[in-house]
Amino acid sequence: MKKIAFVLAAAGLMSVAACNKSPEAAAVENNADMLADNMEMQADNIDALADNTANASEAAVLENAADNMNATADNVRDAAEAKADNMQ
Repeated sequence: MKKIAFVLAAAGLMSVAACNKSPEAAAVENNADMLADNMEMQADNIDALADNTANASEAAVLENAADNMNATADNVRDAAEAKADNMQ
């Protein structure tokens, strides 16, 4: 019984900790996550194109483009997190 009470108390504290963001900050992070997820899916598609090409130099260019797209997605998430932190 004590374990259940402890788990419920921990869950309650975690939900309170998660509620300290303003709705605007949460919206910024949510939008950035959706954008970054789409960018990562595009990078996956570019990687698939690289895997399906017979031209080695074209494959290298496509793989670099996919890597750049993934890096940009990471940058979008980082920038949104920084902006959301400044909104609080």
